[in-house]
Amino acid sequence: MELLNIKNLDFVGKKVFIRCDFNVPMDEFGNISDDRRIRSALSTINYCLNQDCAVVLGSHLGRPDGEVVSKYSLAPVAKRIQHLLKREVILAKDVVGEDALAKASTLKSGEVLLLENLRYEKGETDNSIELSKKLASMVDFYVNDAFGVSHRAHSSVEGITKFFDNKHKAAGFLLQKEIQFLGKLVEKPVRPFAAIVGGSKVSGKLEALINLLPRVDKVIIGGGMAFTFLKQMGYDVGASLVESDLLEEAEHIMQEAKKLGVKFYLPIDVIAAEKFSEDSISKITTVQEIPKGWMGLDIGPATVKLYEEVLSDVQTVLWNGPMGVYEMDKFAGGSNKIAHYLANSYATTVVGGGDTADLVQRIDLDEQMTFISTGGGASLELLEGKILPGVAPLIIKKI
Repeated sequence: MELLNIKNLDFVGKKVFIRCDFNVPMDEFGNISDDRRIRSALSTINYCLNQDCAVVLGSHLGRPDGEVVSKYSLAPVAKRIQHLLKREVILAKDVVGEDALAKASTLKSGEVLLLENLRYEKGETDNSIELSKKLASMVDFYVNDAFGVSHRAHSSVEGITKFFDNKHKAAGFLLQKEIQFLGKLVEKPVRPFAAIVGGSKVSGKLEALINLLPRVDKVIIGGGMAFTFLKQMGYDVGASLVESDLLEEAEHIMQEAKKLGVKFYLPIDVIAAEKFSEDSISKITTVQEIPKGWMGLDIGPATVKLYEEVLSDVQTVLWNGPMGVYEMDKFAGGSNKIAHYLANSYATTVVGGGDTADLVQRIDLDEQMTFISTGGGASLELLEGKILPGVAPLIIKKI
């Protein structure tokens, strides 16, 4: 698909609203622990500033649910953007209140204004047309560079586009890059093509798995979601996470893979623990011998070796979801070993955002992956074959 291009717009002397995704992780003291999403937006922000225009930035942070919650303030983000841009960033005290509107109205070319957390306004997630109209009233142009939320029909993502014609809206460089890269991955991957799918639940990856099956040659399953498949196959998985209402769906996915000739791999051993805790007693066990009441929290060493063998000949890898509870060092080994293997391979390695991006960044392997998507949910929906609500209004319609 071809998107409206930011380079075709005349920004000189105008005001531009750039919807970014600054939903960055912070530690307990409010310090940003990973600013990749902020750095990813810099090319679009700098391009606009170089066109001699004024820039209004908008983003959400966390889920304040329409309330002003201090820990979700964008103040730390404003400081980080200011440091990276090497120019002042003005922070509004609200989103579309008196302070924001006043500061936007007096904004001069070359200046940057960051609105407070968009989700302080309940209308944001409700896709309120009134909120969209107020946001649009501040500027002359709209640019969407927030791939991570483009699967959401929110006021600042989808609703706002109704107030700009095709000569006054476009996709930013990050959004363009994400759509082009992931689109190519689905349409014309270099084969063999393997998908590594992990994470805690099947439910969040169900449609993506079904949609990926006709496109891939191999599927590798890890994380808590593996136990729903193992349970369906008749294994006693102890107290491991199982989505009982999705057992039939798991069976359908395995049968569909068999029908399509797609190799489908599940763990053969796991690191099992007595309880969900870093200090829990744990041991390596085959999937047939998980002790009663114990739970599998990571793939085991035999599974790691199996998966490395499976990946040895692939040319393209899509990885979405960790192999275990990577936040706990004791159960991060499987994810870390797979990450190291991919980093040292010659395959095109695409990491599908969210937790997977976080885990490769934790062990300093992010620079060794071919591409890291900034949006976990958005990348999955794109791979499911969906047109994202935030992207649809920016598609150039072919006559």
